[in-house]
Amino acid sequence: MTFLDDFLVRAALAGVGVVLIAGPLGCFVVWRRMAYFGEATAHASLLGVTLALALEVAIWPAVVAVAALMAVTVALLSARGHAADTILGVLAHGALAAGLVAIGFVSGVRVDLTGYLFGDIFAVSQADLAVIWGGATLGVSALAFVWRSLVNSTINEELAAAEGGNPERDRLVLTLALAVLIAVAIKVVGVLLITAMLIIPAASARIVARTPEGMALAAIGVGLVAVASGLWSSWEFDTPGGPSIALAATAVFALANVARLAFRRAA
Repeated sequence: MTFLDDFLVRAALAGVGVVLIAGPLGCFVVWRRMAYFGEATAHASLLGVTLALALEVAIWPAVVAVAALMAVTVALLSARGHAADTILGVLAHGALAAGLVAIGFVSGVRVDLTGYLFGDIFAVSQADLAVIWGGATLGVSALAFVWRSLVNSTINEELAAAEGGNPERDRLVLTLALAVLIAVAIKVVGVLLITAMLIIPAASARIVARTPEGMALAAIGVGLVAVASGLWSSWEFDTPGGPSIALAATAVFALANVARLAFRRAA
């Protein structure tokens, strides 16, 4: 029996892999107020799953392609004067509904929708681990390459461009990294909870961090605590893994706010 034969070990490693990319990426989602964009892209990923099953190809490339297509579509429609929040709402729910309906037309395939919607971290295989860690490495490397430029363009795109930055490239890297995260996180937390792992750790880290780098590291730390706590509670109380992780992250966020309030009163 090898180290990775233990399903609990695989589940823990899968959670860590997702957290490593979700932590820093979630910071930019919070800073740029892209929460709804992340949710719309995640919802669209179910359509990518359906296409992969219908075409009998690997799921994660199809999900990345559909998520990237969603991002480009939103950008093009927004540039034509449509309200971004309206476009995101229409596309998010339209893509989710299309994915759910289309699955019914995929013949010869038995699909567990619960696994795709809420994740099935305890069913992660060694092949899934390779995809998760490969995607996490790719996403983190891309963010690290444009980190300073991306931070500057997040603060002020005009100033970043004046200093030699490339805000459009940074936005593209951020969008593609988000698509990669969604593709690798489906197995862990599912379509409906991916945004939770983006937003909640970053929101918790924002309470204590003083620098962008510090916030990214703190977000990873919160995510690791959430994964460990969520897996423990799921194992102990026989609850779903993905929702348990998201709930643990929410508990950390609540405790961080209580601690901040107590500190302010004591000061």
